[in-house]
Amino acid sequence: MTTQTTGVLPSQDIQTMLDSGEIRVDRPTVDGQIQPASLDLRLGTVAYRVRASFLAGQSTSVLDRLEEFEMHQIALEGGAVLEKGCVYVVPLMENLALPDDISAVANAKSSTGRLDLLTRTITDGGEEFDRIKPGYQGPLYAEICPRSFSVLVRPGMRLNQIRFRRGQAVLPDTELRALHADAPLVDGTAVIEDGLGFSVDLKLPGTDLVGYRAKPHTSVIDLDRIGAYDPKDYWEEVRSDNGRIILDPGAFYILVSREAVHIPPAYAAEMAPYLAMVGEFRVHYAGFFDPGFGHAAAGGAGSRGVLEVRCHEAPFVLEHGQIVGRLVYEKMAAIPDQLYGAGIASNYQGQGLKLSKHFRAPA
Repeated sequence: MTTQTTGVLPSQDIQTMLDSGEIRVDRPTVDGQIQPASLDLRLGTVAYRVRASFLAGQSTSVLDRLEEFEMHQIALEGGAVLEKGCVYVVPLMENLALPDDISAVANAKSSTGRLDLLTRTITDGGEEFDRIKPGYQGPLYAEICPRSFSVLVRPGMRLNQIRFRRGQAVLPDTELRALHADAPLVDGTAVIEDGLGFSVDLKLPGTDLVGYRAKPHTSVIDLDRIGAYDPKDYWEEVRSDNGRIILDPGAFYILVSREAVHIPPAYAAEMAPYLAMVGEFRVHYAGFFDPGFGHAAAGGAGSRGVLEVRCHEAPFVLEHGQIVGRLVYEKMAAIPDQLYGAGIASNYQGQGLKLSKHFRAPA
């Protein structure tokens, strides 16, 4: 493992953790499971339908909570449907025996977020979603709530991922400005305040198509079927001729950032919400950006960030160029052996406005 260096652990260190038993698996890992700065987590063989979302809480196990909230169990072998609007807890095939100096953070994978498939990691004794304390030893669980589409899942599917870090690795704004000056992080003016701000693009060149809105009543999506579905069956096109759209409460949208983002090989990033004062909407469900995302040597000359947007309390006017989120950059403990997009079949390198990989390219 990288010699006690502060930062996000790269792919080669994740492999070392697997070899040493700091990450334990019920089944052998599969090709592509280790990403440049994270490990994909796999669904186990059973899902628990529960009455409500929950955290285990201090000194309490997830299994103890399941005894309180479980409604019934669903075997995933052979495939099972997780229904829209329901909450499920699925034990994962990976569990942890972390050293005292290693913490972890989990997040949904890009394709998961683009399907409005709310997926969060919970742990025994956990008091936050997706945050795992240093030295944690125990199982991992995925809480899954399909928001827009019912989905067909099977054991081994990878809906979320986990990052490991040693110490505090977040770049303060002064270092982020220096990094941008040395290797531009966006293709325009950088708005740097508690991270790198990014805005929404509602004036895409050559078209008035600016996004997609999930239809309220659709068929099931089999998560193993790639490029199989017609977008028209699941999405309404969102068009604008004036750089403005109105977000409807409860609706889910796929939009795109105005900026083309660059993550240098020695860094990773995570999407974070912007200030709540700018509008009552959420702008991300899948927030990890790997080293090499948008990096020219890894097959991208900057890549747009796809925005998964849900409006909350009231209709909200979204304007072209409005800042809607920020990227928090972190140092890597070492440059990964493999960068995003460089020979690892990354689905979204060089992307623009793009639905999840399950849909055919719009005609």
